Amino acid sequence: MRPRLVITHLLLAALLVACATSPTGRRQLLLVSPESAVVESRKAYVSTVRQLDAEDKLLDDPLLADRVQVITGRLVAVAVEAYPHTRDWDWSVALIDGPGTVNAWCMAGGRMAVYSGLFEKLKLTDDEFAQIMGHEISHALANHTAERMSVAMATSVGVVAAGVAAENHGAALAGAALAAQLAIQLPNSRASESEADQIGIELAARAGYNPAAAVTLWEKMESVGGAGPAEFLSTHPAPANRRADLQAMVPEMRGIQRRGFGPPYPVTIIREGAQAR
Repeated sequence: MRPRLVITHLLLAALLVACATSPTGRRQLLLVSPESAVVESRKAYVSTVRQLDAEDKLLDDPLLADRVQVITGRLVAVAVEAYPHTRDWDWSVALIDGPGTVNAWCMAGGRMAVYSGLFEKLKLTDDEFAQIMGHEISHALANHTAERMSVAMATSVGVVAAGVAAENHGAALAGAALAAQLAIQLPNSRASESEADQIGIELAARAGYNPAAAVTLWEKMESVGGAGPAEFLSTHPAPANRRADLQAMVPEMRGIQRRGFGPPYPVTIIREGAQAR
């Protein structure tokens, strides 16, 4: 068999074997196992936290630490109940001193970070912060790190296959480079972001937080960040569309919203001088 056919067949076989289903029923490409993603995420997280601490970019704010720990812990308690395999994850949140950064993230294995700019610029209520952390936790629950790593892997294999099989190698590699840029450089796909919105608002409601806060959160996001780039070229849904989709979910979420709060799950807060595991 000619080399280009061998590579193409290997790629197709890998894609067929690696299909998985997300918690919402969406088909996923998982060439990288969720377990491997957890292992690699731990390495990256420990390295990142050490660098942040060395650069004096970890916060030592006891009041913020308590707030983040309680709210995140309530969300994690719901997540662990729904996804028992996550009980053994090292659930943790690094507090990053970044007054100009409105961001938070969660890696595979429950390792998270929040930037101080979220609170300084958005003046978040507890309900709104719960929506942010519910969304970020959902990325881990839905194996989005493994999915993103798999897309990167598939893209690199695709570049080889395209280069061997195409008549116009230059055009093929240019197209593959653009695909790689969109697939790898941007954090998550629009599908992943929308999925995390859907899982996250439910997570927050089941933890006792007001689902309508997902809408007010994005109103604040829009006021800080403006309309953002065109949806077609962005991995994030357009803010107005995102807000409308969340608004449509609010009535159903009110029906499952917990009255009151349960005990928070133990979550490690990584502050200045702390060590990530």
